[in-house]
Amino acid sequence: MPATKKTSEWVGKSAPDFKVKDQNGEEKSLKDFSSKYLLLYFYPKDLTPGCTTEACNFRDGRDELSNLDLEVVGVSCDPVEKHQKFIEKHELNFTLLADVDHEIVDKYGVWVEKSMYGKKYMGIQRDSFLINKEGKIIKHYIKVKPKEHINEVIKDMNNISEIDT
Repeated sequence: MPATKKTSEWVGKSAPDFKVKDQNGEEKSLKDFSSKYLLLYFYPKDLTPGCTTEACNFRDGRDELSNLDLEVVGVSCDPVEKHQKFIEKHELNFTLLADVDHEIVDKYGVWVEKSMYGKKYMGIQRDSFLINKEGKIIKHYIKVKPKEHINEVIKDMNNISEIDT
């Protein structure tokens, strides 16, 4: 009998709403992204190696993702000004949300205890949520690998009828 893959407790639930500023200082909520499928991806910090790799992959794959009816939105706790620097330095072509008050990371359960070199601290777990046009979470990517994540997303979007039921 084949092993079954554990399903996240998030799949099938309504995506939690939010109201935070984007990189331009404009207030955004979940409904602002409801015209397409939405990949809400959480990352620890602007201008760091893994986060830059992941963001640049999404930048480079934007046309393909858009053709698959998907909008990508990044979320970190960095302020608007740091998002602007990140976007300018790497010519990012998608929205970044500045969750400085931890509204979104708390609602989505990605603000977690982490450990580095034996030291414990709180930070963002690198998770993503694929949300359909009705605002339902249809896929939860847990502890994604920055280099590989875009390929997982493209594969899933190419098989969206199997995921969004």
